[in-house]
Amino acid sequence: MKKILLTAFFIGTFSLSYAQSDYYNDYRRSITDINWQRVVTDLVLSAAQANQIYALNDRYHDYNTWNRVYVVEPGRWRDDRYSELERILGREKYILFKKKYYRGQNPVIVYGRNKNDYKKYRKQQEKYYKERSKYYKKQHNHHDHDDWD
Repeated sequence: MKKILLTAFFIGTFSLSYAQSDYYNDYRRSITDINWQRVVTDLVLSAAQANQIYALNDRYHDYNTWNRVYVVEPGRWRDDRYSELERILGREKYILFKKKYYRGQNPVIVYGRNKNDYKKYRKQQEKYYKERSKYYKKQHNHHDHDDWD
């Protein structure tokens, strides 16, 4: 029995750390996929804005520093990062940034295609439709009985 519990523990730990590293890899790609010096030039950013962006990009220089913040909710990095980026750039330049570097999509969505997020979304969607169909069946049955009164 101890071997089974120990094996389950290691599998659970491994799969959790694997999921965490997927999120961290997305985080790193959100920084390395873009030439930030070009962003600064294209959007005509001030020296202060450029420094804030570089500081934002260097905030979590390795997995351990990132994981200390996002261990409980790893997908939160996207909202945190891009709301901070929007604050630095300002609304208008942030929209230009999205159009040019993310083809108009929200960067949170671009780096939100993590397989774990998809599974979570699907599970929530299935639950929603199951509850909705129960509600409609109940309503439909209720109305059928009203006709007999």
